[in-house]
Amino acid sequence: MGRKSLRFVSLLLALLSLLVAAPLAADEFRNPSLTALRVDWRAALDQLRVEINSRPQVAGDFIFAPRRSVPRYDPRATPALVQLNAISSRFFTGITRSAIPVLLPFDAAAYLEAQRSGAPATLALSRYQADFNPVDMFDAGPAGYSATFALEAGAGEGMPSRVFARPVEVQITGSALVYDIADPAGGKGEPVKPLATTYPDLRKFIREGYVRYAFTRFGVAYVVSIQCLDSVAKPRRLACKEAYPVAERFLRALRVAGGQRMRPLTDIASNVLDRPAERSPDFGYRPSGDIIPNTGYRNKSGHPDMMAYAQIRFPLEKVPAFVRSQSYGKRDRSEGPTAYPWRDNFCESRSFEVWQCGGGYGHQGEDIRAADCPPPGEGREPCDPKQRAVVAVRDAIVIRGAKDQAATLQVNSRTEHIRFRYMHMNPQVMNADGVLNGRFVTEGEKIGVISNYLDHPAGTSMHLHFDVQVFTRDGWIWVSPYVTLVSAYERLIRARGREVGPEVAETPQPVAHALPEDVIKPDPREGSGGEDN
Repeated sequence: MGRKSLRFVSLLLALLSLLVAAPLAADEFRNPSLTALRVDWRAALDQLRVEINSRPQVAGDFIFAPRRSVPRYDPRATPALVQLNAISSRFFTGITRSAIPVLLPFDAAAYLEAQRSGAPATLALSRYQADFNPVDMFDAGPAGYSATFALEAGAGEGMPSRVFARPVEVQITGSALVYDIADPAGGKGEPVKPLATTYPDLRKFIREGYVRYAFTRFGVAYVVSIQCLDSVAKPRRLACKEAYPVAERFLRALRVAGGQRMRPLTDIASNVLDRPAERSPDFGYRPSGDIIPNTGYRNKSGHPDMMAYAQIRFPLEKVPAFVRSQSYGKRDRSEGPTAYPWRDNFCESRSFEVWQCGGGYGHQGEDIRAADCPPPGEGREPCDPKQRAVVAVRDAIVIRGAKDQAATLQVNSRTEHIRFRYMHMNPQVMNADGVLNGRFVTEGEKIGVISNYLDHPAGTSMHLHFDVQVFTRDGWIWVSPYVTLVSAYERLIRARGREVGPEVAETPQPVAHALPEDVIKPDPREGSGGEDN
């Protein structure tokens, strides 16, 4: 039996073991499983050699012969990468932290050749980036990297004219970690014929508000995406048909820009999580998926999800706090928005595409309220309802432009590639506090206060909207943060909550593993929009 056949059989057996696993108890939480992809650095270096050799004036500067006198994972073992990183790191800080080849619309060879020819230092960087502006956000780490660029209206030779008047923002993420999500909508898309030679497995599809282009290169999953609406083009609303040429220009411009060979990552298995032994006398929560009746899209019910997607610090500094609906609270027969038990509102009806929710639309995250301030009294701490601190749930990098209403924290490690988004904090205050692209925050650090900002102050109730995205072969997708928040709250109060209400159906938690042909196990020889959200 061949190597591929053995790999297929082993992965099929692993998948079957997950599908026939014993049913989860109603109150058992699990961590997600992740597939680690094997990076083909030899193929990456071969592509880099072709790109560098296209500029004969600088081709001789690069040393592609490996240095066998140093350990395999010592940067000096691949001199060409060291040389490339030295150029790229001037514009993409921390690029050497990426454990995968970094593909960006940056032509390092053209830039180096221009410098060698005496090009003025004031020459715009966009000249070497297919007319895309300098990078707005760049983050690299052991799981991979993410970057955001923009193309101005009218920029780019040969680009068709467009109605949308603002710059078009393009995002790219490459990752060697892929979350194994049972996703019926995943893996779909149509080929892009003009790019089929360069990207044989390229898939184009619209999902959760983005047109996405997913492909595999060097064994790694890459996704290019642009936020757009599949509708009529307008000056202030980007239609997806106007986004397509921008994305394809971006894809044509991608070059190997850097990265560093590191020890292969390993698969992460899904396991039942430990929870506090002591029971809380008051904290209770309704089951995951148990939204207020008739508040889902077209009156559909919620989606039970027993995954705690990360072990996080609860996002509000102090307790008690309450996960409760802010849009349909009056329909709930319980005591109000600041009372136990908690209630899931992830799949409440909104116009946002959410794959986990019935009908494909939902809320994207959970709304959280702080407790009401008690009446002032002797011995009580002062309480200002406008100064309730919001904290970082993990050590992470901030993703946020100065005009963004939301702040996102990204974790990029050997075991996780995940994002946490915070909404309704005042953007002017976040700007003043430096909550902007590239800032590193530590778990528990204050990053803002609960507010009511939605397009303008007092645009919604005083609450925090919190949501979670994980990286898959379709890119970043929303997952329910409800159980993640329950688990975090239990650790904060050091006691286990009580699940109340309808019983959760006891069904196995299926996992859609990566395709066998996409996974190569480590070689043992190499070591271990204006709507209330």
